[in-house]
Amino acid sequence: MAANPGPALNYLEVIGQGQPLLHAALPLVVIPTTAGTGSEVTRNAVLAAPEFGLKVSLRSPSMLPKVALVDPALAVSLPPATTAATGLDALTQLIEPYVSARATPLTDALCRDGIPRIVAALPRVFENPADLEGRAQMSLGALLSGMALANAGLGAVHGFAAVLGGRFPAPHGALCAALLPAVLRGNVRALRDRAPAGIALERYRDVARWIGAESNVTADSAADAAERLVTQLRIPRLSRWGVSPADVAEVARNAQQASSMKANPIKLASSELEQILMAAL
Repeated sequence: MAANPGPALNYLEVIGQGQPLLHAALPLVVIPTTAGTGSEVTRNAVLAAPEFGLKVSLRSPSMLPKVALVDPALAVSLPPATTAATGLDALTQLIEPYVSARATPLTDALCRDGIPRIVAALPRVFENPADLEGRAQMSLGALLSGMALANAGLGAVHGFAAVLGGRFPAPHGALCAALLPAVLRGNVRALRDRAPAGIALERYRDVARWIGAESNVTADSAADAAERLVTQLRIPRLSRWGVSPADVAEVARNAQQASSMKANPIKLASSELEQILMAAL
């Protein structure tokens, strides 16, 4: 914003005018201290707008960092809860681009590499924060997730998180982790009902294998495997952050307008969104 006139609202999507930046951003050097957002390789900044009850993005190609210094040792001091939340955000940022309506062979390659890498390393660093090899795998997985989401978009997990993160005092990764099993289950159910012949269900079977589904793998197994991982990493449910049944209808309505929803593998009806939220409470 230092190089551009007017308030940030002029350039924000959803709640602002969505104008492109007129001038290139100042050069940016980034040093991630978690393995989560992958923002060291994305062109957007997520800003909280509490008065609107949302988190929204400021985007520009000129906001891509000029240099990213990724040092896994910087994450060694993370508490287990933060390790889990940020790591599951990175995992979600690999799963959603893989099943995205905008997936490409290039993003598929990133996701195929990154998902098993994070699934193997995250429980290790959760139990042993000083596991530097595990931290290195997480750092690489998070970087891959940033590249994947930047090119294929996200989905309903992040669509919900944009609204919930603007309304409740919850870490973004914890919201994504709490939502992930319910969204996987809801998307698969909707695809079976309305698009059973597409490739998305096969992609959910891939995800199920990568995140540890047991024998007789189906698309539905992805949600079950994600639920086991989320439970293992002691992720609290949405109600822990103050989300209640009374909030569900409004959150679902606002989430439909979130930019991340546009890449979800199938358009979800309001009733389906509400069902997902209730399942994550």
